[in-house]
Amino acid sequence: MTHDSLKIGLISISDRATNGTYADKGIPALEAWLARALTTPYQLETRLIPDDQPTIETTLKTLVDVAGCHLVLTTGGTGPAPRDVTPEATLAVADKVMPGFGEQMRQISLCFVPTAILSRQVAVIRKQALIINLPGQPKSIQETLEGLKDADGKARVPGIFAAVPYCLDLLGAPWMDTDPSVVAAFRPKSAQRPPQAPSA
Repeated sequence: MTHDSLKIGLISISDRATNGTYADKGIPALEAWLARALTTPYQLETRLIPDDQPTIETTLKTLVDVAGCHLVLTTGGTGPAPRDVTPEATLAVADKVMPGFGEQMRQISLCFVPTAILSRQVAVIRKQALIINLPGQPKSIQETLEGLKDADGKARVPGIFAAVPYCLDLLGAPWMDTDPSVVAAFRPKSAQRPPQAPSA
C-alpha cells in the first residue's frame, strides 16, 4: 500500500450474522454502494463481529491505529435494544464527536419511518480517521448515504456522504472523488482542485 492509498474499513455488527443464523447483508451492501459511488481507487478492510462493546472498540482501534483506515463505516447495533452498543463503543474510542452526521441520518430516515427517532447513530474522529455508524438495513444504508432525490435526480435532502470527502481532506487523508450521479461530494471553492490529467 502506498502512502496515497485511500483505505476504508467496513464493520458489520450482528450477533446473528456472526453465529451464522443468517447471512450478513451489511458489508455486501456497503461494498456495492462504494463501488458505485467512488471514482478514486481505495482499499477495503472488512470485519464481521458480534454485538459486544469490547470487541467493537478493539476492532475500531485496530482498523484506525494499525490498518491505517481513513474512513470506517459500521452497520448495525444502533437501536435501543440491550445488545445495541455500537454508539457506546464508537464514542469510547473517539477524539472528537461529529454530531451533524447522526442528526442528518435521522432526518433522512424520518422521511420514511417514524421509528427513525429510535436510532442512535453517531460519528466521531479518531486520530486520522472518520468513523460513522450506519443503519443495519441495506435500503436504509443507501438512503442515508445518498439522501433523498426528486424526480429529476437532484438532491432534495442531502445524504451524509456528500460531506465525507471534505471531512477527510481536513484530516489529511488522500483525495476522494465521487460519482455525482450517486452522491455529489461538496467542497468549498477554496478546497477544490483542478481536474487531474490521466496518468500515462
